Amino acid sequence: MNAQIARFRQYLVYEKGLSPKSVEAYLHDVQLLADFLGEDKIADATFEELQKFLKHLYESDFNARSQARIVSGMRAFFRYLIYANVREDDPTELLDAPKIGMHLPDVLTVEEIQSIMDVIDLSTPEGHRNRAMVEVMYGCGLRVSELVTLRLSNLFFEEGFIKVVGKGNKERLIPIGKTAMKMVNLYINGKRKLLKIKKGEEDYVFLNRRGAHLTREMVFMLVKKWVAAAGIDKTVSPHTFRHSFATHLIEGGADLRAVQEMLGHESITTTEIYTHLDQDYLRTNIALFHPRY
Repeated sequence: MNAQIARFRQYLVYEKGLSPKSVEAYLHDVQLLADFLGEDKIADATFEELQKFLKHLYESDFNARSQARIVSGMRAFFRYLIYANVREDDPTELLDAPKIGMHLPDVLTVEEIQSIMDVIDLSTPEGHRNRAMVEVMYGCGLRVSELVTLRLSNLFFEEGFIKVVGKGNKERLIPIGKTAMKMVNLYINGKRKLLKIKKGEEDYVFLNRRGAHLTREMVFMLVKKWVAAAGIDKTVSPHTFRHSFATHLIEGGADLRAVQEMLGHESITTTEIYTHLDQDYLRTNIALFHPRY
């Protein structure tokens, strides 16, 4: 690995606090540029050389989304070089990333979410845990990683908030509703107390039968099972509940910046996709109900 790329890796890990997967993705994309230019030339790359690299990606059948991601990785790398006083200019400033269009994620209706909750059997040992998980995923708009690492010490039910640790180890407070609090309390004070909890796992909220915190993969499997049982013909993952949380708030008139804070988006442009979902919702309603549409 080129010395500058190695230092870039340290910067991503220790300065930016990125997850291992994000760091790996950035390094992979920058290494593609190093392979194209030569590792000894990457730090001195010019705008023209970067254009030639993008042309190479296009001719190598990289799709628009992959090209845009690689451009994002290059921008991060050259900004790091400026931060590290290796160079003064950013050759990516005028670089145009391919337009990939807007991706509107699948969302669940309120009725579909209720149907998923209804298929969870509360008489089973995991029933109250599973119902509480869905209530928290949808009620707080959590990422699956935030759900499985949620801790008892971060539940502030008297104040009506929970604290989660999101991307880049950034903490945020999220309001939690009465229904979600009720289901979490039923689980914590019920079946969870009967588990033999593994050492070091005592503070995690959601545990498996062996007393260890749940994995992301387990939550994905459970969601797939519930969706099939509810007869919902959509591509649904744990993240779909997060999309649905944001969409329903925007449709109900919530302030965009409030939704941004609750989702933990660093930039409001990431949250703005839900305004487009809202416009689609409005357009659909006009088409259905306006006599002259």
